[in-house]
Amino acid sequence: MKEEEIEKMRGIVRDCVSKHLYSSAIFFADKVAAFTSDPADIYMQAQALFLGRHYRRAFHLLNASQIVLRDLRFRYLAAKCLEESKEWDQCLLMLGDAKVDEQGNASDSTNSSIIYLDKDSDDREINISSAICFLRGRAYEALENRAQARLWYKAAIKADPLCYEALERLIENHMLTCEEEAGLLSSLQFAHGDEWVSSFYSCLVKKHDKENATEAKFRDVENVIVCEKLSDSPFMGSLRNNTDLLVCKAEYYHQCGEYQNCFELTQQLLEKDPFHMKCTLVHLVAAMELGQSNELYIMACNLVKDYPQKALSWFAVGCYYYCIKKYDQSRLYFSKATNLEGTFAAAWIGQGNAFAAKEEGDQAMLSYRTAARLFPGCHLPTLYIGMEYMRTHNFKLAEQFFMQAKSICPSDPLVYNELGVVAYCMKEYKKAAWWFEKTLAQIPTCLTETWEPTFVNYAHALRKLKKYKEAVSCYEKALTLSTGSLAAYAGLGYTYHLQGKYSDAIEYYHKALWLKATDQFCTEMLTLALTDESRDCVDSIPQSLAQ
Repeated sequence: MKEEEIEKMRGIVRDCVSKHLYSSAIFFADKVAAFTSDPADIYMQAQALFLGRHYRRAFHLLNASQIVLRDLRFRYLAAKCLEESKEWDQCLLMLGDAKVDEQGNASDSTNSSIIYLDKDSDDREINISSAICFLRGRAYEALENRAQARLWYKAAIKADPLCYEALERLIENHMLTCEEEAGLLSSLQFAHGDEWVSSFYSCLVKKHDKENATEAKFRDVENVIVCEKLSDSPFMGSLRNNTDLLVCKAEYYHQCGEYQNCFELTQQLLEKDPFHMKCTLVHLVAAMELGQSNELYIMACNLVKDYPQKALSWFAVGCYYYCIKKYDQSRLYFSKATNLEGTFAAAWIGQGNAFAAKEEGDQAMLSYRTAARLFPGCHLPTLYIGMEYMRTHNFKLAEQFFMQAKSICPSDPLVYNELGVVAYCMKEYKKAAWWFEKTLAQIPTCLTETWEPTFVNYAHALRKLKKYKEAVSCYEKALTLSTGSLAAYAGLGYTYHLQGKYSDAIEYYHKALWLKATDQFCTEMLTLALTDESRDCVDSIPQSLAQ
């Protein structure tokens, strides 16, 4: 057969692959390889077999070739076949010996040449070494060696910053702390023209910075693309309305406690792209925070119908039952989600919260501890463990876990709030006030109703320190955030009562009882305030009139 005819058949194989006609691609690739015995054609045949899901046949073809141990592409594809067959130990053996240090710098003891097959010189390729590091990370993660997996994912992204999958695994699986994420991004060496990727990556990581710093990151992504417009290019758009970028904004709103903004944004995005899984997850948690049970029901039904094998679908069902306070059913569906996907952090935490809502502390602790072990870069499991210890009045242990959560994520104001609460419970009021002050300083956005309890807690601590003027100011600030705050009205009443301002105290006790008529504290204190005011009035009557 002539070379022109062979090249024509190669073109047919490539076209079949592009049209997803894998059986046709396998048929013609097999004939080309038989005619030429060229390593490039054998590799093309193996690729066709892999895409057609004939993993063991593809591996046998690659393993039988003499070049598999000398060429990284052959070895990588053979290892991919073993990955799909779930033979993780064999996958690592095929990739060969290599070492990686704590900074993610890899050293490979093998010396293999790299062949680029059917490569367009104008295209930008992901470094094959980066892909191999990523595959090693996948294998170690499947073998539950998460420490090694984390190092190899770091090696993959450092070998080629465009290997997004490695960064995605590190972020989604919470393998790095806030500080480690920032350090990794700063160490990446981007090629000229890829600066926008660096800006985009900074939007993907944990977002507990101040509002102006975070907004600046989003503007960097939008502006870089706009500034890079080419007059002769037909593509004049930007990433301003990109779904991935807007999902990052929604995550930021959620982390700041702006659940309504988060919900509205994800709702708009899902109208445009209803099957965006990351956006769906953020939308579910925002809906649950807002008590949107109808929305959760519809979302859960649609997800179970479209994706019955996805953990996210059953997580949505769990969120619905949690929202309507059916915690036993909620726990079962969260558990089903974790069985389908063991690295689903939100499901593990949801399961723990469902147990905690029923005051099943031991089971809640088990879920939180599992989450803390699986996701060392996520501070929430550790925070919830501290909350459980708080519930059982084990304040010293609670404080230890809150401090551990603070070391993982030193910029989350919720951690500082809990440290203030535990200090208050231990009657360390000066320390509690200091923590609450730190909490308010850490809040990244403008104040919302979410932070009303923090102002109330701060006011309680100030009242205990007899700083009544400052306490009153904090209670009033809490009322500007939530006009229906029973604790703020009761606190104001009690503070005025302590100052001997009985009329003001009676007024605020009445307002508190208007919100909850059965509140025992306010009822008793109102009676006492009325008695004190009557006694005060009697004492103020001139003696001559009293006679």
